[in-house]
Amino acid sequence: MLDFFGKSPEKEDLKSRTPAGQYLTTKFPVLTYGPTPRIDTENWQLRVFGEVKEEVKFNYQEFMSLPQVKFESDFHCVTTWSQLDNTWEGISTKEFMKKVKLKPEAKFVLLHCYGGYTTNLTLEAFDDEDTLFAHTHDGEPLSAEHGWPLRFVIPKKYAWKSAKWINGIEFLTEDKLGFWERNGYNNNADPWKEERFW
Repeated sequence: MLDFFGKSPEKEDLKSRTPAGQYLTTKFPVLTYGPTPRIDTENWQLRVFGEVKEEVKFNYQEFMSLPQVKFESDFHCVTTWSQLDNTWEGISTKEFMKKVKLKPEAKFVLLHCYGGYTTNLTLEAFDDEDTLFAHTHDGEPLSAEHGWPLRFVIPKKYAWKSAKWINGIEFLTEDKLGFWERNGYNNNADPWKEERFW
């Protein structure tokens, strides 16, 4: 555990950016349920389906041709570590949503991943201003362990909502719990409210 907290202005700023119950680390721990998928970008595909007017499928080249962004944000894991000042590069959700025509009934999103993992969000949370589909972290391509070739990143939620190895986005009229949400984790996952478990 790194003790950054104290009374200097710089340390006070770090404390204000760290939710209760979290400790700071400069490492990027790997936490995964199940084996790590090894995905060839030649065969990678992202399917967009559910409450959409037309189902869409992207191959890797098509998806990477969308406008790129770079965001800096903090990252909070439910297992109590936080890493500040992460730089993510990829495609913003706002930009991605320009390619999707939703039915008016769509209110929720279920993210699907290689390996069978899922996690759920409200449409509002999914389409927030700082969410993105990341392929690069701190100037380096994501490792397979951290979600290569594409991971969803949602800084305002605990990190299990930042799904690795994403390959499907399902839009829904009603909420449908994902893997960890079915197994005891809080559905909303706000680190600032310590919404860790049921």
